[in-house]
Amino acid sequence: MKALHDTWYVAAIATEVDATAMFHRRILDTSVLIYRKGDGSPAALHDRCPHRFAPLHLGKRVGDEVQCPYHALRFDASGRCTHSPHGDGTVPARACVRSFPLVERYGLLWIWMGDASRAAPELIPHYPLLDHALPTAVGHGYMHMGAHYELIVDNVMDLSHVDHVHGPLLNTAGHLSKQKPPVRDDGNSVLVRWEWQQQPPMGLFAPLLQDPSGPAEQFVQVQWTAPSNMFLTVGAVQGSRDYEQGLISWDFHLLTPESETSTHYYFVSLRNFMVESAEFNAMKLKNMIDTFKAEDEPLIAAVQAEMGGADFWSLKPALLSSDPAPVKARRRLAALIEAEAARRSQALVAA
Repeated sequence: MKALHDTWYVAAIATEVDATAMFHRRILDTSVLIYRKGDGSPAALHDRCPHRFAPLHLGKRVGDEVQCPYHALRFDASGRCTHSPHGDGTVPARACVRSFPLVERYGLLWIWMGDASRAAPELIPHYPLLDHALPTAVGHGYMHMGAHYELIVDNVMDLSHVDHVHGPLLNTAGHLSKQKPPVRDDGNSVLVRWEWQQQPPMGLFAPLLQDPSGPAEQFVQVQWTAPSNMFLTVGAVQGSRDYEQGLISWDFHLLTPESETSTHYYFVSLRNFMVESAEFNAMKLKNMIDTFKAEDEPLIAAVQAEMGGADFWSLKPALLSSDPAPVKARRRLAALIEAEAARRSQALVAA
């Protein structure tokens, strides 16, 4: 799959993989099995037996090892075949399974699908807000999207669509489309920001403000970090322009490519209000995902269907004043993918 491989992607929400799970998910067009060893640490293997290519997740656990359901070859967490019940028990040289580096952080399992020797944990995106968040103030969610991940990046990096697509919860009353938002790019990161006054405030904040029907200063900022992680800060305040004194929601949109036309979409949501209410926490996350499923997803899926397998730039898209941020993200990612391909080619030549 044409994507960046030497990077960390979210493979699962940590709670999706319990002590007994044989969890499986397709990532970068590769089937992956994820499970936890006896000490609780997570492990990831290619979900394919090297003998007759049976999915290993259909097998069973034998301690910290996985046994294939077809001919009972057994593999440890490093992918080494430790047991064969056939003949004299000799293990064929090719009876090994690829393992993937896997790190648990921020309530998520992060996987490295590329060159394992380059998988430094410090390259996982740094989100200090999540380091010590109250459990009742942070929520994790997931949805499957039938679209290429860059189309979803376009959607989040160009929020002018909110004026036209979203209902009361995220209503911005036409204020975003009129702006030419400032954009800043720095290495593998692109940041875009909108500020405006709205009356009444968007539904996300209005019931919690002092004057739910009065004017409020609002802002939304999106930071994209390669390859496909976006950090949104959304706020509203009344009687001041000091947003730090108002209501703030921090939302992480983390995308993992499944295939050329499908994506794993992970949400992590945090806030500075009603932080001790687990009920509000669950409701906020549900509303966010339900809104996206009802309003964003159908359009993005329709775009994917209309494009078919065509390359985005080959269709010569018209560009609007709100497009610099998603365009910069696309071009930076393309450069990273190209550089990685060149590095791999050089390594093959050297070998």
